[in-house]
Amino acid sequence: MALLNVASAIAIFLLASTYAFLSLLPSNTAKTLSVSPLTLSLLFFNNLNIFIAMCEIVLGLNILTIQQDYKRLHAKYSPGNHEWSACVKFLTMPIPLSQLCSGKHTWSKMWSTYSLYDPSYQNQESFGFFIDFGNGLSTIPPSILMNLAMVLDTSTYTDSDSWSSTVLSPLFVGCVGLAMYWQVMYGTIIYVLSFMFNRRYEGKSTLEVSLFVGISNSLWFFFPIAGIYSCVCILRDGNMNVFQ
Repeated sequence: MALLNVASAIAIFLLASTYAFLSLLPSNTAKTLSVSPLTLSLLFFNNLNIFIAMCEIVLGLNILTIQQDYKRLHAKYSPGNHEWSACVKFLTMPIPLSQLCSGKHTWSKMWSTYSLYDPSYQNQESFGFFIDFGNGLSTIPPSILMNLAMVLDTSTYTDSDSWSSTVLSPLFVGCVGLAMYWQVMYGTIIYVLSFMFNRRYEGKSTLEVSLFVGISNSLWFFFPIAGIYSCVCILRDGNMNVFQ
């Protein structure tokens, strides 16, 4: 019997990854008791973005599998407007440990299911497909960089010739973070506009579209605003004090 389902696997990843980065805080820091809300919120978002980015890589590498599964799901759920049931079934789908890291057999189903609301995700010629595949390939390293900048005591890196002092310098972190947060926010804005312009919401209830399209994509709008703010402060102040 599978111990995990999709929803619990995602939750465990977010909790474990956030704890892993918090464990890098200096030993004299009272861990979460002294971590600012800005730091905690960006750690959560960055780790969520890392997870989704890995799924977006799965999207690009398994598009043919996604197209085939989408046709099956569309024939089963779309005639009666039961896309909601398909989403619930995916989130509660048991995951054997042997398939926990399987992009083809497990996580590709995220996209074939979401394609019931937006078929562009099973079309490799669409903007939605390429913006997400591109984000998947490009945003994992910057997300990790931002996490490290938030939890490590960068003031101890005083050797200007060292690798760590260069990569974790306020100038480098601020510029890379600013680019990443703007990239994902702008991509989300254009995607939502495309979704509305092409009237892909037709035939779906307001609640469904709000939950599976609106709220899910809004995370990549509001959290990047906080990220952009933090990066502007880093560049302005020349330090990471915004996370204290």
